[in-house]
Amino acid sequence: MNEQPLVSVIIPNYNYASTIGECIRAAKNQTYPAVEVIVADDASTDDSVAIARALDVTVLQVPVNSGVSTARNLGARHAKGEVLFFVDSDVALDPDAVERAVDHLREEPQLGAICGMYRAEPMFPDSLVKRYRAIQQYVWFCEVEGAIPGLHSALFAMKKETFLEVGEFNDRLRWTEEQDYGFRLNARYEVKAVPTIRGRHDHDGTLRVMLTKVFNRTRLGAPNWLRLNKLPGGAGTGYRALGSAFLLAAVIALASAAILGPWALLAAAVLTGISIGLDKRTYGYAYRHHGILFGLQFTVLHLMVTLTSAVAASIGILQGLLFPRMTRRLYRVENPA
Repeated sequence: MNEQPLVSVIIPNYNYASTIGECIRAAKNQTYPAVEVIVADDASTDDSVAIARALDVTVLQVPVNSGVSTARNLGARHAKGEVLFFVDSDVALDPDAVERAVDHLREEPQLGAICGMYRAEPMFPDSLVKRYRAIQQYVWFCEVEGAIPGLHSALFAMKKETFLEVGEFNDRLRWTEEQDYGFRLNARYEVKAVPTIRGRHDHDGTLRVMLTKVFNRTRLGAPNWLRLNKLPGGAGTGYRALGSAFLLAAVIALASAAILGPWALLAAAVLTGISIGLDKRTYGYAYRHHGILFGLQFTVLHLMVTLTSAVAASIGILQGLLFPRMTRRLYRVENPA
């Protein structure tokens, strides 16, 4: 790498007019001096493109909505930089994020990618769900500092030569492109996550959208975890996966209360307590930093997310075991290569 390589900050976007301005301004206001900002728009129908152009950055457009992988690939093809820094359009980088990423890639030439982490505060803290999700992901991201088996695709940097070697993101994948690329990258290089490269993420603001994403990503990712015998971290750490199973068992016990009586209710309470205990770090952070009232609200939301993950993982694993070929064909779950 050159002493001060040009960094291409690539922002894939689809209908994020509410956050794209904040994202671009943060990318332009970096302490690192050699930055070009590229917005790769995936056929947005809102004001995203107009906002980006008004902020005087390069704007590329996909003619037909094709997914985030197509947008990322388009941005990378047009990037002039020796380093590619991918950041989602709902993330505002800290001012020193690019500088710190370049330092890591220069000091550790064996790295395939260096990944950042979200802050515990959302970009716009205007809903309980956003505040919940920011804390949840902050705690989980901080636990996986160092070498990771996957990729944090919303906030990461890599050398362009590495990108060209590993290949583009799989544009056939809509929910698991991050997992697929992380597996491919890890097959050749080490990938690290560090807490010093950070950004504020505008998390999903409604329960329906959040749970839908959790369900789809977990269901489609589970066959890969099963085949590779490797959990991705975060929700997929061993004790959290076990906690999800206990919570699912608690719901099953609760549903059988009409038949089994009080013993089923007692079993449900005990199993739920075990599930919470296995993820005590996440719950504990919410209570310590935001008080009892928010902690109780957080607990309800987190139990719902944990249960959704458990149901989705169960479905995905069963599909992977019973119908492996159909699963790969229907959900386009790819082998790492």
